[in-house]
Amino acid sequence: MHVTGHTRRPASIRDVATAAGVSYQTVSRVINSHPGVKPDTRDRVLAAIDELGFRRNATALALASGRSRAVTVLTADTTHYGYASILRGVEEAARAASHTVGISVLESADETAVAAQVQRAADTGGGLIVIAYDPAGVRALGAVPAGLPVVGVVETPASPPGEDRPWVWTDDHEAAYEATRHLLSLGHETVHYVAIPSSTRRTSARTAGWRRALRDAGAPEPRPVQGGWGPQGGHAAGLKLARDPAVTAILCGNDDLALGVLRALHECGRAVPGDVSVAGFDDAPHSAYLTPSLTTVRLDFTGLGRAAFALLHGVLEKAAQIGPRPVSVPELVVRESSGPPPATA
Repeated sequence: MHVTGHTRRPASIRDVATAAGVSYQTVSRVINSHPGVKPDTRDRVLAAIDELGFRRNATALALASGRSRAVTVLTADTTHYGYASILRGVEEAARAASHTVGISVLESADETAVAAQVQRAADTGGGLIVIAYDPAGVRALGAVPAGLPVVGVVETPASPPGEDRPWVWTDDHEAAYEATRHLLSLGHETVHYVAIPSSTRRTSARTAGWRRALRDAGAPEPRPVQGGWGPQGGHAAGLKLARDPAVTAILCGNDDLALGVLRALHECGRAVPGDVSVAGFDDAPHSAYLTPSLTTVRLDFTGLGRAAFALLHGVLEKAAQIGPRPVSVPELVVRESSGPPPATA
């Protein structure tokens, strides 16, 4: 069989140089935003790049600059809303900066297994972003070799970390505080809490914010119910709480837990919000479309991912001051699932 015609090869850096009437070294300086290029020369090179459809090759750029343009994200989960949104933010920001992103899923929290996986990620070059919301992620962040560029996406620290820890986080403590205050302001005597696990300590930032709001209001402090991460755990916790007629308000550590709690209350004949008010956390996409729609706290996880990459990019380019960075102000989103307690409704 004879093949007619041919496929046009991609334009090279030398093709751009020829079209612009400059050396290929000058094209390289323009691509890498080197300041020592005359404005009219830069304009000619950029015009040639557009005309030829030249695409920068990440491997070639890494070889030319001596810097890798690859980033690896280590995470124990890619499906939960917060994790997935962080990954999206990292990818968006990396793509805009012509970096590639790889994902390494931590399948175990075993110390040896985590250390081996961190070393494999380090061997690929570039920098690392570690989502440390769980034991595997926390262990991975601690196992990164000294001197390797790394940024941690962490739970709200109990105290300000040192300047040598380039971390980003959302203010979960303040978010839980505001959500609890909202439920108390409706007239509820207290607010029960279905908790997510803490990655670093016995009491998570969300649990601490909930408890502080109760103490500031002089309200009783019920014991938190451990719910895990998903709807199944929320359902089990909701069945326990539904049996107590004194329970009139429940804050859940995430929206998936709230989904399970809502189902349990329905099965037990407890109306929401007529008998019990429910609030979630994260503002996952399904929250606005539940029946009733879910009052929750909106956190910008995608923005958190972008911030994590921006900090790492600055470290890689030696252009940023390394230090801790809280990111995003939580926003309380009031919907149908919260209202006054039965006695005042």
